[in-house]
Amino acid sequence: MKDKLLYEGKAKQVFTVKGEEKLLVLSYKNDATAFNGEKKAQFEGKGRYNNLISAKVFEYLHKNGVSSHFKRALNDTEQLVERTTIIPLEVVVRNVAAGSIVRRIGIEEKSVFNPPLVELFYKKDELGDPLINDAHALLLTDATEEDLAQIKQMALQVNDKLQSFFRDINLQLVDFKLEFGRNASGEIVLSDEVSPDTCRLWDITTGEKMDKDVFRQDLGDLVTVYDNILTRLEAL
Repeated sequence: MKDKLLYEGKAKQVFTVKGEEKLLVLSYKNDATAFNGEKKAQFEGKGRYNNLISAKVFEYLHKNGVSSHFKRALNDTEQLVERTTIIPLEVVVRNVAAGSIVRRIGIEEKSVFNPPLVELFYKKDELGDPLINDAHALLLTDATEEDLAQIKQMALQVNDKLQSFFRDINLQLVDFKLEFGRNASGEIVLSDEVSPDTCRLWDITTGEKMDKDVFRQDLGDLVTVYDNILTRLEAL
């Protein structure tokens, strides 16, 4: 099924599908990066965990009315997706203050955002993916005001669904990053991945960090943490 390498990013390779222009194969790598690529490492098995966890998230979202590029998991490290043209925005939804927003504006960590806070970042590695406002997004991308409104509404819908999803495995969804793209019909759909690489998750009982912060902050073994999350999901 997998054909030519189309693109390679920090965490995934993207392949064309022979004879299927509207489909792609995402192949998850064992690489871990943090701080815009300044910190790098490889963890045996990480690609498998990201692929399988992300697949379970997308399957749940599909059942709950959220459109995405996801079709199905092909094997332990690969999934079949609809080809989309990515809108160069990273959409971050924050339920609790943690990470960069604490450093940026001095808000106390663990402060609860009610309603959740939605932020836009310009997807541009060489600029460090800067925080932008709606006017910047309209200038820098082909998104319209209606598109931005739809993207934010979809992000909040995903947040609502995923808070419940992760709560069922005793995890608090602190914040997460989403990307959106346009499919061949021009429809805006959720794209990329939703995994512990892109979500900040805390154990509800212990407060333990259960995401890529384990790698960012040298808090423990990343693979052990990701294995714990997949084990919880498989027990649902």
